[in-house]
Amino acid sequence: MQDEDRTLPAPLVAAHAEGFSADHDSHDFEPYDEFMWSVETSQWWQSWTGNPAAVIAPFRVFGQDSSGGLAAFWVREPDKPIETQPIVFLGSEGELHVIAADLGDYLWLLANGVGPLETVDGINRIIVPSPELTAIAQQCTGDLHRMLAEIVVAAQSLHQALTLLIDTTAQ
Repeated sequence: MQDEDRTLPAPLVAAHAEGFSADHDSHDFEPYDEFMWSVETSQWWQSWTGNPAAVIAPFRVFGQDSSGGLAAFWVREPDKPIETQPIVFLGSEGELHVIAADLGDYLWLLANGVGPLETVDGINRIIVPSPELTAIAQQCTGDLHRMLAEIVVAAQSLHQALTLLIDTTAQ
């Protein structure tokens, strides 16, 4: 068995510590203290895709919802830092969504008062920005503000590439 670094990026840990993970319009989210072990992620990936040959999962999982759906960094470019990779939700019933284009957008999503899984089904409540999460997002990205609509559009632009990955892996 090989040791692996399962340490989450510090800004992600700080954001999760702020307690945003309370119920957001019935979208619960349980952040992990560290990345899911890669062997467990690969086993889950084989099951999720229905392909026992899909041994290397291109994801670093950092949380889940109550149904077993997972939130993860999608490692599109393995030689780039994890913070630059898109963040996705892979549902227990086959749902597939890009939540944010990178960690910075994910932090701005939270700062805007939106839980990590709310963009999956749509936001059906009045959102209230978080000053604490805004400070974390500003510190991480250097941006003064990022609009929710910009974050959603940037994430949606990656959806087709994620769908293609799933389609080719599930064969």
